[in-house]
Amino acid sequence: MWLHIKNYLGITLGALLTAVALNMFLIPNKVAAGGVSGFATVLHYLLGVPVGMTMLALNIPLFLASVKVLGAKFGINTLFGAAVLSLAIDLSAPYTPVLTRDLLLSSLYGGVLSGVGMGLVFRFKGTTAGTDLLAAILNKLFKISVGQALLSVDFFVIAFAGIAFVSPELSLYALISLFVTSKIIDLIQEGPSTSKAFFIITSAADEVASKVLAEMDRGVTFLPGRGAYTGQNRDVLFCVVSTSEVTRLKDIVNAIDSKAFVIVADVHEVMGEGFTRAG
Repeated sequence: MWLHIKNYLGITLGALLTAVALNMFLIPNKVAAGGVSGFATVLHYLLGVPVGMTMLALNIPLFLASVKVLGAKFGINTLFGAAVLSLAIDLSAPYTPVLTRDLLLSSLYGGVLSGVGMGLVFRFKGTTAGTDLLAAILNKLFKISVGQALLSVDFFVIAFAGIAFVSPELSLYALISLFVTSKIIDLIQEGPSTSKAFFIITSAADEVASKVLAEMDRGVTFLPGRGAYTGQNRDVLFCVVSTSEVTRLKDIVNAIDSKAFVIVADVHEVMGEGFTRAG
């Protein structure tokens, strides 16, 4: 029960932050950064309809269509997130100050704040319906990838906004906001990259592993590998270290085998000994 309450509180907080971002930065400056909120923003200026209720009116048929096409897998969290966001936008609009009329600042700060809000909604297992559902429907009906479907829908909304407002410049600012939002959503969901994963292919695997264990007190895993060209079997070393230890590990590998093949990748979350504890 506490887990469900925690999720609903997280979804509510995320929806409120997204509503503030829209009312404080994006809607007043006509920055329609894709999605149902962007489309509702355009309709708000063309027809005078409230943004929140327009979003809800658009989301309900999308939700019903998704249940018919995809099955009832989205659940109550989707309806809850969409309803809270729609209500929060309309109820908070009269009390939310517009901090700037500068389009670049509005796009950047609106993108960051809405990214934090949407990231929280996703992190607590919710969605706000909208173009996510439409993309999933297009994927099911026409076999278009979800990513391509989302990109197509957002591009249509941004282009529609540019035509409706007779301002290609607004479309360009909307693209900036959409890009910033997507990056912040990823950051909130995955966390900042505070660790690095090493994949090391070397002829001195045992020596490198022993050195890392002894000098860095980091675990090393041997992964079986086979060269496609040579056909030779060789162990691949896998090791995760903190960002501050990257240079030290590189130096160890280089000192033992200067011809070693090393891949370094970002790691956003590590749970286990020496890192964040699970649970």
